[in-house]
Amino acid sequence: MQPPPNHRYLGRFAPSPTGPLHFGSLIAAIGSYLQARSNSGLWLVRMEDLDPPRERPGAADAILRTLEAYGFEWDGEVRYQSSRSEAYLDALERLRGEGRSYPCRCSRKEIGEQAERLGMAAGVYPGTCRGAAIRPQQPHATRFLVDDETITFIDAIQGRYSQQMAQQVGDFVLRRADGLFAYQLAVVIDDADQQITEVVRGSDLLDNTPRQIALQQALGLTTPHYLHLPIVVNAEGQKLSKQTFATALDDSNPLPALWQGLQFLGQQPPIELMNEKPETLWQWAVMHWRSDNIPRKLTADASNLIESRP
Repeated sequence: MQPPPNHRYLGRFAPSPTGPLHFGSLIAAIGSYLQARSNSGLWLVRMEDLDPPRERPGAADAILRTLEAYGFEWDGEVRYQSSRSEAYLDALERLRGEGRSYPCRCSRKEIGEQAERLGMAAGVYPGTCRGAAIRPQQPHATRFLVDDETITFIDAIQGRYSQQMAQQVGDFVLRRADGLFAYQLAVVIDDADQQITEVVRGSDLLDNTPRQIALQQALGLTTPHYLHLPIVVNAEGQKLSKQTFATALDDSNPLPALWQGLQFLGQQPPIELMNEKPETLWQWAVMHWRSDNIPRKLTADASNLIESRP
């Protein structure tokens, strides 16, 4: 879909089809949707189906059915990243031609051992394969060559955030050794191609943002605004996710979760709306949406709210 020229706001919701939507993913959907609609903007849905081994058959269709059941209305056709390989390959070729990427044959175990030996933080790539002679036919990942710079941006909720790329991240993967494209590359290319003006998502992805900004700068792409929502956690303090066995949303009864989602995001919807249709709740939510009321982190009251969900 091509947005209308000079349209001021474009947002998106980009779930991975690894299972059904749960309350944590609903928060990201509500936040991104209301931020777009309250700005008279467009809201796009993008399916991040880049990792077939982790995906569940039918999950993408189930996600769309849940969004419809909950009253979300997206603009244009759903984009599937699995159909975008050519665009990602073009970006990789450009980065390679400009000396900003290189092949890497290091395993995770080797990276951990090397980082420990060099006294680097866990997970930081020490640059072992920079300049190494690796034949193209040998199995390898492709890494982005980071500059020795600090990336800083202002998040609409979380505030100022900085990351020293070489020391805190290292050269990160753009394409895995199994040929699958990395999230960092795909999200940057698609956000730019769809002309997204603001990325609204969970704060668990906050530390990914400097990597994406570094890629945007290397490719000459516009950097959107960012708004990272507080994440939902379970009683043990773990992020609510499919890995922590989060309960799937109930498509037959959307009102309770929608109302509680607005409450979680600091919007204080009237209790009377629990007795109305979802359309009425959405009308109230768009009219009264205040992003400056969103808490930076989960509060004790919000934790009790989540635990009390039916």
